[in-house]
Amino acid sequence: MNFFKKKKVEDKKPEEDKKDKNNEQNKEIEYYFNEQGYMVFTEYYHKKRGYCCKNGCKHCPFGFKKGI
Repeated sequence: MNFFKKKKVEDKKPEEDKKDKNNEQNKEIEYYFNEQGYMVFTEYYHKKRGYCCKNGCKHCPFGFKKGI
């Protein structure tokens, strides 16, 4: 599992370089505060942590859904 694999520099086109830089900035955000003031972890944070906490997180990349 390599979530952070990057392209080789020589494989990039100049316009792709700009897109990748914008995407990297967005991916590096680990959390934000929602309208109610709660901290919400991003998918990037969960992948970086590497395991599911089984709390039913909004951006869980591991597919966990809390039971009703």
